[in-house]
Amino acid sequence: MKRVFLIVLDSVGIGALPDAASFGDEGANTLKSTSKSKFFNIDNMLSLGLSAIDGLSYLGSAPSLSASVGRCKERSLGKDTTVGHWEIAGLISPEALPTFPSGFPKELIDEFEQKTGRRVICNKPYSGTAVLEDYGDEHLKTGALIVYTSADSVFQIAAHESIVSPEELYGYCKTARSILKGKWGVGRVIARPFQTDENGKFYRTSNRHDFSLEPTGTTLLDAITASGKEVIGVGKISDIFAHRGISSKHYTKGNTDGIRVTKELLKKDFDGLCFVNLVDFDMVYGHRNDVDGYAKALCEFDKALPDIIDALRDDDMLIVTADHGCDPGDVSTDHTREYTPLIVYGKRLSCKDLGTRDSFADIAATVAEYLGVSFECEGKSFLGEITQ
Repeated sequence: MKRVFLIVLDSVGIGALPDAASFGDEGANTLKSTSKSKFFNIDNMLSLGLSAIDGLSYLGSAPSLSASVGRCKERSLGKDTTVGHWEIAGLISPEALPTFPSGFPKELIDEFEQKTGRRVICNKPYSGTAVLEDYGDEHLKTGALIVYTSADSVFQIAAHESIVSPEELYGYCKTARSILKGKWGVGRVIARPFQTDENGKFYRTSNRHDFSLEPTGTTLLDAITASGKEVIGVGKISDIFAHRGISSKHYTKGNTDGIRVTKELLKKDFDGLCFVNLVDFDMVYGHRNDVDGYAKALCEFDKALPDIIDALRDDDMLIVTADHGCDPGDVSTDHTREYTPLIVYGKRLSCKDLGTRDSFADIAATVAEYLGVSFECEGKSFLGEITQ
């Protein structure tokens, strides 16, 4: 029985990709920006060998490796959660998912309003916090749904939980998902419930829910479940893959809860993959340009690493990576086109410098080979390098 724990630190990029300028992200470096915070402390990842990865010498001299480390390029044409996770699972997207920098077309919004019976307000690219400040009061007065987008391929619907219950909002998102196909096929429809605090300020609650486009091809998850093994999704993994190739799912309320659930699953007997997404780096800190908050979140994960490693069994593999960047130190609040870190640990695995991998899909190829699952993708397995 072999288990793989694949943990995605959502948006923890480690430096601009060669083509970053074409995405407006020249010079982006999520980890470097975060490292400038006084709260930055990731000693456990450094002890595994993180600073030995190309481009991370600013973190200090690398110790002797106690894990295999490297960095991954993204081959997909994008920098968002959906295509990033799909590529990690072996599915490369050669075309970008559609974005709507001028808002969604009138015919789309008209159809959505007709099917939901609610008017739409905003319909522009917007910061998730600023949109509540600018449209929250109108929503409360009229019941109109706040629809907005970003630089990413997303259709986001915000509603106050006192006006629209989360369950009702999820229904509106399913309606939107049924409309958003073909040329309108955005990567994700996102429910953004919000509330009012004691000071009268609006805040987003933890009842967010993503409704993703179904993967356009076979993924590692499909192959694992087809082989009779398990795929356990933690956080928004099930949503990202439109619930396909998932044996069981555990929704979480942020990083702390995601880490807790992962530790519980380390005690579980299963044969297959536990796929974890820790979303707070991106959702709570990256998009809000909160460098200190980002650093604290990294510190929280780093402190949990020893317990995670200690709980691994002899035949387990732990992989820590990311899906894109979201530099909290730049002028934008959008995702950034970056390399992602690769840390691979196992009690029976070698400690090697894996260099720069040509695709996130190398992870999928490696996991499939390790689990003995038949799966063809464009990634190149590095299993032979860490089992010599």
